[in-house]
Amino acid sequence: MFGYSGKILHIDATTQNTSVEEKDAGYLKKYLGGIGLAVRLLYENTHAGVEPLSPQNALCFAASSFAGTTVPVGTKHGVAFKSPLTGFVGDCLSGSHFSEMIRRAGWDGFVITGAAPQWSVLFIDDDDVQFLDASRLLGLGTIETQQHIREWLGDENIRVSSIGPAGENLVRYAMVDNDGRQAGRTGPGAVMGSKRLKAIAIRGSHPIQVADMPNLLEETRKIIKISQGPGTAKYRILGTASNVLNMNKMGVLPTRNFQQTEFEHAEEVSGEYMHEHFTRKTVGCSGCTIACEQWAEVREGPYKGVMAGLDYEPLFALGPNCGIGELPPIIYLSRLCDDLGMDSMSAGVVVSWAMECYEKGLLSKEDCDGLELNFGNYEASAEVIKKIAKREGIGNLLAEGTKRASEQLGKNSGHFAMQIKGLEMPGYDVRSMKTFALGVATGTRGGDHNRSLAYELDVKGTTDRFTADATRGKLAMEKENFACILDCLSICKFARNCFEHFDDDMSRIYTMVTGIPLTPGELKAVGERVCNLKKAFNIREGWTRADDTLPPRVMKDPLPSGPGKGCFVSQEELDLMLDSYYQARGWTRAGLIPRSKLISLGLDDIAAELGVSDVEEQSPAEMVEVR
Repeated sequence: MFGYSGKILHIDATTQNTSVEEKDAGYLKKYLGGIGLAVRLLYENTHAGVEPLSPQNALCFAASSFAGTTVPVGTKHGVAFKSPLTGFVGDCLSGSHFSEMIRRAGWDGFVITGAAPQWSVLFIDDDDVQFLDASRLLGLGTIETQQHIREWLGDENIRVSSIGPAGENLVRYAMVDNDGRQAGRTGPGAVMGSKRLKAIAIRGSHPIQVADMPNLLEETRKIIKISQGPGTAKYRILGTASNVLNMNKMGVLPTRNFQQTEFEHAEEVSGEYMHEHFTRKTVGCSGCTIACEQWAEVREGPYKGVMAGLDYEPLFALGPNCGIGELPPIIYLSRLCDDLGMDSMSAGVVVSWAMECYEKGLLSKEDCDGLELNFGNYEASAEVIKKIAKREGIGNLLAEGTKRASEQLGKNSGHFAMQIKGLEMPGYDVRSMKTFALGVATGTRGGDHNRSLAYELDVKGTTDRFTADATRGKLAMEKENFACILDCLSICKFARNCFEHFDDDMSRIYTMVTGIPLTPGELKAVGERVCNLKKAFNIREGWTRADDTLPPRVMKDPLPSGPGKGCFVSQEELDLMLDSYYQARGWTRAGLIPRSKLISLGLDDIAAELGVSDVEEQSPAEMVEVR
């Protein structure tokens, strides 16, 4: 078999026993790899209603079929689990040499269940699996842990995914780091910590073979040329931090916990300013021809010498959204989150929520352990982030995420808890981005920009971003399906415009790699299949239409200024767009999936378990009763 091994490694961390499951080409083709395969393995290996931080929650890794091949920007892997932050599907995508090493070790993916009796390093050495005592590593940061393990095992080629103190202490938005890249959102680090795994080390010796190398090399050369052209210049020169000024000009840059959408210090924290004064180098993932990550270094002052890879999302969350208008402390806070092992987006939004609570008198100085948690206080922000990682004092509340923290605090603080399904919002205020508002409301992993590319429609002016209508459902669905195909192939989204005819080109390249015939139509079907698979997982975990909503601030507080002044998303607008989205998906008006739909997508087993009868004219309440 080319491009795949046809083997999934199952690891029981409790007993430390392993087994091998074989998957045929037809099965692998249905999900391609990456996110698609990881989510399918999660569905099969996690029973309904499992507690996310219990041993029964499966932690699933799956490589792309392109990992380790010459296909540019395709060496990535998917991670899937039931999220401790949302209670729904958690899925992450990460690049780097860890992805390639999964393939070189002879696996398409691996599934970890159970919990180790003591803190361990899981070492996968081809088909040999060992659990090593990790007690010496506890308390270390993510990168330091990886370096220590390679020195310990005496091989610089070993690749490592590790958690930091945040994962050890089960912070619900803890992440997993590998080579400075992260499986970041929805809490995979907490799941890994619940299994008492400080790190997963992997070494492989198998060659990666493709079906048609001569033609694949020709396609590779084409992609490399285009990916280094003007279409990706923004990412190569400034990185995603270039979004700061664009979002500020549009009036959608979240500022002071989404209270404003224009930041008076946008110029000082922009990608342009960072490039001129702080950028030291650009870094790419394994096999990347774009190299978008800008590594910024503080060259003077109290944070001198601190360096971090700074993308737009951590920059917005730890900067403008916390009222911080200087790059040195933002760089420091980003590095702190990376070292401690927590999602910097969620961390920034959680801290900004606490800041608003403090300024409104809902949290006292005593509640905040003596810290004056005003907007702009970057020293207090750093101390709070450290407390979150330790679950110490105020950090124990904030480690739960904004949804749970606001529910525990009460005092109407949920009104400005900027989360959807428990996941903190990305760096776009959607009150004047109506198409993207629908995209984040329906997102299966919560408030997120990476699983829905609907923001493109609003940013580029394809739609009128200030109004809502019934056309948005189909548009949002198409963008979501496309993003899902990229995540299953594990092609970087920054390369999405590097193909003249994406479906034709990628189905052809997939066949060159794997030898498995794949038509453009079959490729498109994968996106729809996996989106429905994720939704089915959520339905199994208790999802209802009420979960596809937006933060109260988005739905009740008009924008105070900017081009979208006065905009908000009303319940009527959201319902209109939800109806159109469910209709475009072929779901019921309650958002449930008919059996016939699941069967048409080749998800027969799920149809038997979850699918509702094909009744078209029933109310949402009636449709819930059908289940």
